[in-house]
Amino acid sequence: MIMITLDKRDVYNGYQILINRDYPVREHYFDFSKLISIEHPNIPNSDILLELKTATLLEQLLNSICISNEIIPVSGYRDRAEQARIYRNSLLENGKTFTDQYVALPGRSEHQTGLAIDLAENANDIDFIRPYFPYTGICGDFRKKAASFGFIERYGKKKESITGISHEPWHFRYVGYPHAQIIEENQLCLEEYILTFIKEYSYGEKHLYIKDKMKTIEIFYVRADREKTMIELPEHNVYQLSGNNVDGFIVSLWRW
Repeated sequence: MIMITLDKRDVYNGYQILINRDYPVREHYFDFSKLISIEHPNIPNSDILLELKTATLLEQLLNSICISNEIIPVSGYRDRAEQARIYRNSLLENGKTFTDQYVALPGRSEHQTGLAIDLAENANDIDFIRPYFPYTGICGDFRKKAASFGFIERYGKKKESITGISHEPWHFRYVGYPHAQIIEENQLCLEEYILTFIKEYSYGEKHLYIKDKMKTIEIFYVRADREKTMIELPEHNVYQLSGNNVDGFIVSLWRW
């Protein structure tokens, strides 16, 4: 066994962080050197940025459904100033009710993490705020495979009272595998997964086990109730750590 030290400051970083009105982006904990431009055949010299792993998995997902230019990335990473500009412009053009439904406040937007992407079905006229991304055709094919590549539809229908955002079929968030699959299979939104579901599987108590081909993925939550938290993990196993941006960590351990 090996001992791993979890630093409380890392609660605010990782692929499973929750960003919303109650839990803002902690940008000073991010490594923005990992932002890269999206490679897309229909957008040469793209200025749309995503976090490195998010961009890589998105490209693999798009390639897996054999598309060239049928799905268009619309918006990826935004800094706080750009999010503030978008929010302000929407207030002027669309009013407060519409804006509060579809545009996150500056500092409360997932786009400021580089883990979120807005997508559109390719068309001559694409709405930047509400791009068209249906549940049929090539967009439906994308949805069927999204979870296996670590992506969730972040703002689902009938989850508005929990997320605080209206249904957004075009907005996808990278949370990693198998978390995306668990969220999809249990029909959860990210708030439900982070604040309730995963906390039922606390370190040293009941853990969650996911069977995946020849391996098992063990998942559990660790509360960060002190500056340094020690946990014990088996040697020679691959593991991933993520803060939840609330009060602790999620550990994913691949057992062979």
